Amino acid sequence: MKHTWKVTWILILLFLASSFVGLLIIKSYVGDALPLNIEKPELEGAMSYTTIFFAIIFATVLALLLAKYKALRLWKYWYFFGVVFCLTLGFGAFIGSIALLFAIIFAYFKVFRPNIYVHNFTEVFIYGGLIAYFAESFTVFSAAVLLILISIYDYVAVNKIKHMISLVKFQSQSKTFAGLLVPYQRMKKGKSKIVCRLKKAETAILGGGDIGFPLLFSSAVMIEFGILYGFLVSIFCALSLLFLFYKAEKNKFYPAMPFLTVGCFIGYLVVRGLISVV
Repeated sequence: MKHTWKVTWILILLFLASSFVGLLIIKSYVGDALPLNIEKPELEGAMSYTTIFFAIIFATVLALLLAKYKALRLWKYWYFFGVVFCLTLGFGAFIGSIALLFAIIFAYFKVFRPNIYVHNFTEVFIYGGLIAYFAESFTVFSAAVLLILISIYDYVAVNKIKHMISLVKFQSQSKTFAGLLVPYQRMKKGKSKIVCRLKKAETAILGGGDIGFPLLFSSAVMIEFGILYGFLVSIFCALSLLFLFYKAEKNKFYPAMPFLTVGCFIGYLVVRGLISVV
């Protein structure tokens, strides 16, 4: 088993919280404008998943260049502005026009004064904000195609080329990890800064893509069938993640997306079965 049961359940609950809050955020923007007059992209059919997939490849190459030349300051500013954008959309679903102010405040502490509580709190809102920007460009089919593409990419990136491992280490060095972090030991007073040395699994992690891409698929299901069905898909994703953590070995990296994709598809089949019965 990769982590202790306590740490595993905390990760699973945080994953579910990110999924549920994310669906609420996305639902609030379906058919409505985004904050600050941000325009949603108009992508249809194959353009939706191909655009996102190649954007991820481009962002990965750029991040690898920053890691190679140890451009920590540039990475932090890039990450900061990305967090502000996502949190503005995420918070905006609940607090309206003042979301930008709170997004800047939380992004500052997340990036420049990191602690584990602010980090995970913001992660719960970030992916809903990010996916809300793209959600209406995707159908269940196009989201499923993207999941397959990302699963293949994740497998290659972790098990073959292994550049994803290098990116995780770079993010850990800069203390700006995009994803959930759960330390094995309670932080001591005055030492709440994020520590992710990747030694002896001191900190359990779940990458942001492992939250965001299943959420995109769940949102497509939600838009077509309703939020309860979308969250049901997220529950099956969480079960697939639990299975991965149970079967995985300590101190080894695993591509989570293939497991999460299977969870998404099983969840969708269950949703279709329920709808046919109802």
